[in-house]
Amino acid sequence: MNGNAQFTRRGFLVSTSCLGAAIAMARYLPAPAMAAEVATDARVAAQPLADKGFASVRKIGDGVYATISDLSKGLTTTSNGGFIVGKESALMIEGFRQPAGAEFQMEALRSVSRVPVQAAVDTHYHFDHSMGNSHYGAQGIPVWAHEKTAAMMALNYGSLQGTDKTDKLSALEKQAREAPTEAEREHAKGDLNAYKLVFATMDSTMIGLPTRPLEVSKLPLTVDLGGVKAVIEARPGHTPTDLIVRIPDRNIVFTGDLLFNLMYPATFDADLRAWEKTLLAFSGYDKETLFVPGHGPVCGPEGVERLRDVFGDLTDQARKMYKAGIPVEEAKHRYVIPARFKGFAVFSWGFCIAPAIAKLYEEFKLPTSPRSSQH
Repeated sequence: MNGNAQFTRRGFLVSTSCLGAAIAMARYLPAPAMAAEVATDARVAAQPLADKGFASVRKIGDGVYATISDLSKGLTTTSNGGFIVGKESALMIEGFRQPAGAEFQMEALRSVSRVPVQAAVDTHYHFDHSMGNSHYGAQGIPVWAHEKTAAMMALNYGSLQGTDKTDKLSALEKQAREAPTEAEREHAKGDLNAYKLVFATMDSTMIGLPTRPLEVSKLPLTVDLGGVKAVIEARPGHTPTDLIVRIPDRNIVFTGDLLFNLMYPATFDADLRAWEKTLLAFSGYDKETLFVPGHGPVCGPEGVERLRDVFGDLTDQARKMYKAGIPVEEAKHRYVIPARFKGFAVFSWGFCIAPAIAKLYEEFKLPTSPRSSQH
């Protein structure tokens, strides 16, 4: 990780967050060479527009800016985002984990343009992309999201605000203490820290629900900002609420968490088959496409292929364990991160790897599943 206060262009693109150092969740060793495919892209500005440590904003195309989080320096934003600026209006992407994250992104916008903000888009409902929405609301900026996002935010976050979460945390602490293996103990500790972060976020933040639900039947939606058009599309996989924002004329895509770069994906809400189809669609985009992932550095198509490789490895190992008769609860903890992914961050075993194994086991049981013919 580049420790300099001012990032180089290459550092912005290839450095990623050390989540374990920030919140004791996961060990992460950067693999800078893996994102070298975009390190010299002429569209990417040599210097950041703004840098607060926890995130930096950099121009990645004409009128297009990416906000990239660095969790080793703070959790204010936690996810990636960005904004698109036209001659007549701007479009913000993501609410981030805290209102201060959205505020930082707004300040960056205002340093380059005074055009009105047409809307802010949440790419999905998860807390690290949506809990800062209240900043936009306070500025009178509409928040657009998938038609299911508001309900899922209310169910998963609003309903738990201010409630006693001691039982859940105590159960996780007990699981860590009584884990039969060191691996399971470490997994439980990581899960405990993940839940603490989620609970702390929801209890300290005013939830700002989206003000305009985007009906999937009416997507894609083209937003004309004046000289640049953004296209909002529904793409399934990570959650039931996923949206992407494409700027076709610039070959740039904001993927939300449908793309994790140099990280294991969070799969607890996922439809794995749908997600893999979405990644296959991404792999068919122009070879010059820049992807702004939900987490990790900006990348080219190679980032998509890396995540497809991760899913392939999860599937292969799960299939071998299933065929060997290993119970699913044991299999969740027996997955081995291969050498080629050793530098990839894992937010939480119970959010990322364990649910993927469990979902794959369920697929293997179905004779009509495309995977069933492979075991």
